[in-house]
Amino acid sequence: SRRRAGRTLLDGIHLCEAYLEHVGMPTLCVASQGALADPEVAALVARCDNRRIQGIVLPDALHHTLSQVEHGVGLLFVIDTPQTETPTSLTQSAVLLDNLQDPGNLGSILRSAAAAGIARVYCSTGTAFAWSPKVLRAGMGAHFLLEIFENVDLATLMRSAAVPIVATSSHARQQLYELDLRQPTAWLFGHEGQGVSDDLLALATRQVGIPHLGPIESLNVAASAAVCFFEQVRQLSSA
Repeated sequence: SRRRAGRTLLDGIHLCEAYLEHVGMPTLCVASQGALADPEVAALVARCDNRRIQGIVLPDALHHTLSQVEHGVGLLFVIDTPQTETPTSLTQSAVLLDNLQDPGNLGSILRSAAAAGIARVYCSTGTAFAWSPKVLRAGMGAHFLLEIFENVDLATLMRSAAVPIVATSSHARQQLYELDLRQPTAWLFGHEGQGVSDDLLALATRQVGIPHLGPIESLNVAASAAVCFFEQVRQLSSA
């Protein structure tokens, strides 16, 4: 429903501060009566008031029914979700997500991508809604540093890519640390259980594995993504 409405909720001081710093003012500020005693909350509410942003103060019990955080601080922003037109080709480092389901994994990948200096993320139609409150909480403000494109036909995008596309696979012969990553690279990750679809794997420039020593078959997709991103950061930093 949030995807259709074009709006979502930011819950808590950190996300609201990050939005004000990197994007601007919300559509609506909703605080609980009790939260106004918190100086940080009061300061954020005052910033919205000063810009004549509509604000609502609710009784604590009623505000709690709106929050998805069990012990929230009592501050919500209602924001418009970005409506971005998908570029027709890949020309810079990016993340491609194929049918990723778990909001926590998606948010963690967004956070790692932003920390690694990757600016664009492309989500397939089957991927979780990037602007859901759960993904936003896991992203910890990363959304506001990224361009996130949803409902993307990844196959069409990949066919016109101007940069190499690397997919992780537990069956790959080449290992991540053997790659030269000192140029823009698009990273392709897939469903938590099934991985990247065969059709998209066939379009990838390379498939690589992540070496590990323990008797574990594979890494969590968010962990795999972080390893890949920061191996690229390491190579770029030492170039």
